[in-house]
Amino acid sequence: MKKSSLPFWLKFLYGSGDWGIASIGMMRSIFYAIYLTDVVGIEPRLASIGALVGIVWDAINDPLIGMLSDRMKSKYGRRRPFLLWFAVPFGFSFVMLWSAPNWESQVGLLVYVTLAFMLSDTLTTLVAMPYLALTPELTQDYDERTSLSSFRTVFQLLAAITVVIAAPMIVDGVLINGGTQQQGFMLAGAIFGAIGALPLFLIGLFVRERFSSREEESPTFRETLKMAWENIPFRYAAGIYMFNWSAVDMVAITFPFFLLYWVAKGDLLAKINIFGIDLALESAFFGVLMSVCILFVPFWLWFAKRYNKIKAYIVGMCAWVIVQMLIFTIPQGDVEYLLLIAALAGIGVSAAYILPDSILPDVIEWDELRTGRRQEGIYYGIRTLIRKLTGALVIFITLQVLGWSGYQSPPADAIQFTQSDSTLFSIRMLVSFIGVTILLGTIILAWSYPLTREKYERIQKLLTIRRNKNTETE
Repeated sequence: MKKSSLPFWLKFLYGSGDWGIASIGMMRSIFYAIYLTDVVGIEPRLASIGALVGIVWDAINDPLIGMLSDRMKSKYGRRRPFLLWFAVPFGFSFVMLWSAPNWESQVGLLVYVTLAFMLSDTLTTLVAMPYLALTPELTQDYDERTSLSSFRTVFQLLAAITVVIAAPMIVDGVLINGGTQQQGFMLAGAIFGAIGALPLFLIGLFVRERFSSREEESPTFRETLKMAWENIPFRYAAGIYMFNWSAVDMVAITFPFFLLYWVAKGDLLAKINIFGIDLALESAFFGVLMSVCILFVPFWLWFAKRYNKIKAYIVGMCAWVIVQMLIFTIPQGDVEYLLLIAALAGIGVSAAYILPDSILPDVIEWDELRTGRRQEGIYYGIRTLIRKLTGALVIFITLQVLGWSGYQSPPADAIQFTQSDSTLFSIRMLVSFIGVTILLGTIILAWSYPLTREKYERIQKLLTIRRNKNTETE
């Protein structure tokens, strides 16, 4: 089959769209749980209810928006209108997510942050799902899709590094100038929201869909979900995606608690000097981890091309399992060992970022061969649903575990605050062995994944024959 290479500018522009989606995702993954408990002041078990409500809302809006995108008919295509209409509101959702009022009522605060979460989630879905569904519509080449996903991954990781380093600095800057942590989070949300909305709007202006389905009668929502479930490779891909991002989110959500209350021994102002710059432990740990992630992107691309995506993914997850077990051995106050673990973790996390997204477009081609339809929207809607479900579930589980272990929110003016031994043990288990269990699930599913490179190439040949026949009969 003849290779079809995309121009560099298109890959670069398309990849940049994930900056905003990754920014809000990273801020929410790392800081949202500890923001609810330590800034807003909601009791952990009560705060977890907001995440649970978010799960229900995710289950409603993601597949529906995916189906709506598949059925969109306009002179701009199926996906671009969503980016043109909702990129700017999506940017504003950054601010809404961190805008809890200073109320005394725990229930009132819970209702407010839940509604803000739901609104932000909806606006994220309205741009994320159509944006992601563009991948199989830009290229049909097996390796070119991996390359396209790698551009997204680089921007994901660049956004992640920027968020984990800059967000705490922005919050600290507001505090130094007499503001509050709440105002600091809102300012960080406004800055990243403005930066993240622009690339998505530009993609809507300049990127064209190249491979779209022929216009035909669309199945009902129930029939679409049934067809997706009957796609056996998709079941494996969905399972891989669920376990993969559960492991990533478990690290992102629980590590701020681990760094603050275990490594820093409860010192809320703990810093580490790197290259003459005083950084918060969160900035240092996640900065090192994400830097290694970016450095290893070319390696995983080479490995996937030399062998295949699944073998590369299994190797990456096995490496990550070893590091996850080592996290439990980090002593209190040992920052040097902590940063070594961060660097080693970045190797496996890099594979977790880049490879699952390059698997899903191949599943969509298999679906087209079975059904005669291209339904990128519903598949990416379910993919987005899984991604956000994992984050909400991990937040829910983490906060429930912390609440039952006796976690206490520090007073607003505290600079030193410690947790009980049972809480510290629960935090250490969450960041280490619970993550190992999740990663083992990804390895088992990836080992059994049915679509190899050879099978995919055969699918493409059969699709080409079918498309040629359809063209001749029209």
